[in-house]
Amino acid sequence: MSRIGRMPIDIPAGVTVTVSDDNTVEVKGAKSTLTQKVDPRITVKVEGNVVNVSRSDEQNLTRSMHGLYRTLIHNMIVGVTKGYTKELEVNGIGYRAAKEGNQLVLNVGFSHQVFVKERGELKIDVPAPNKIVVSGPDKQAVGQLAAEIREVRPPEPYQGKGIKYSTEVIRRKEGKTAAKKK
Repeated sequence: MSRIGRMPIDIPAGVTVTVSDDNTVEVKGAKSTLTQKVDPRITVKVEGNVVNVSRSDEQNLTRSMHGLYRTLIHNMIVGVTKGYTKELEVNGIGYRAAKEGNQLVLNVGFSHQVFVKERGELKIDVPAPNKIVVSGPDKQAVGQLAAEIREVRPPEPYQGKGIKYSTEVIRRKEGKTAAKKK
């Protein structure tokens, strides 16, 4: 058995989990409603306030999907109760972010401003000109939007200018002048 897949998922108060006949799991909570289609080789059962995930056979693909779908369902339950956030930092002289209506405006060294719109239930907040916070109930969608914002100007290794995750560490390189001094 998969160590992750065999662990039961507790359903907190205020969250309902339903499994339809076509093997679609729907999780409703205070923040949102999320759905996930599950492979037919994986069985999802709701027993009281616990969700159990099991598999039909011992093939490698089925075994890997067992843990995957258990984790996806757990992430859905956490998403509708607490939600997910990703923080980004904007580094560089003159680099800044601002929020105008429902879109993010980035000034990151281009001759023009870059606009990124909020999507669906995802929210973009700018608590400071050099800080961006992406939040929402869907973990994958939050990560995808944060990655697309970072992709506008990824951090470069010489001066560290660009957009990076707040927990990311940039490996810095020494420039030409530092190499000549040796």
